[in-house]
Amino acid sequence: MRLPIETLPNLGPKSGHWLREAGITTIAELERLGAVVAFRIVKRRQPTASLNLLWALAAGLEGKDWRELEEITK
Repeated sequence: MRLPIETLPNLGPKSGHWLREAGITTIAELERLGAVVAFRIVKRRQPTASLNLLWALAAGLEGKDWRELEEITK
């Protein structure tokens, strides 16, 4: 099942919208790209995107809250 990107934990409406605008519409697509590549794609289109988005994507793929990421991972 291809879950919509908005169902990924840690994402707000704006982040979900940015990802959709960048062509990343499902969690499966995000998993295929990885958090770093997805963040770079969004950042090119949305220069105001912060590292919080990267952390939200990485943590969401691990099923964690973004505040649970270890500093070494960030």
